[in-house]
Amino acid sequence: MKKIILIGSGGAGKSTLARQLGAKLGLNVYHLDALFWQPNWVGLPRNEQIEIQNELVKNEAWIIDGNYGGTMDIRLHAADTIIFLDIHRAICVYRALKRMVKYRNQTRPDMGEGCEERIDLGFLKWIWNYPKEKRPEILKKLELLSNEKQIIILKSPRQIRGFLESLY
Repeated sequence: MKKIILIGSGGAGKSTLARQLGAKLGLNVYHLDALFWQPNWVGLPRNEQIEIQNELVKNEAWIIDGNYGGTMDIRLHAADTIIFLDIHRAICVYRALKRMVKYRNQTRPDMGEGCEERIDLGFLKWIWNYPKEKRPEILKKLELLSNEKQIIILKSPRQIRGFLESLY
C-alpha cells in the first residue's frame, strides 16, 4: 500500500481515515477538497483538476481522499489500493451535520482556504441519494479493477477501526 485512494459519500470519514493512514504509514496525504476549492467555494475548472491529479499520481507514494467522479479514473488507475467507505447514509448525514455545526463559519482542516463551513441542504441531499445514485457505478468500477488492485470496502465505523488496528 503505497498509492492509496479513499472514496465514499460525504460524511463517510474519508479525510479522517486519510489522516490516520498517513500518520500510520508515513505517507503524504492530499485532500482533493483542499486542492479543488478556492475561497468562497469557487471550484477549480475540470482541466485544472485533471492537471493537479496527473501531477499528484506521478509521486512514488501517496494517499488521496475525495470523490470527484469526473476525474476519479485518474486516481483509480494510478492507485495500488482503493478504499471505499461504504457507510450507511444515516451515519454520513449525521456526521456531515455534526461537522457543519462544529466548523460553522470556519474553514475545516481538509477544505480549501476561505471555504467556511455552512449548512448546505444540497450537499445533504447528495449524501442521502449517494447509495442509489453513486454507489452502483463505483461498485462496477471496483469490480473491473479487482484483479489488478487491492480493493478494501469498509461498511461501518467498527470495520474502519479494525482495519486501522490491523496495520503494523
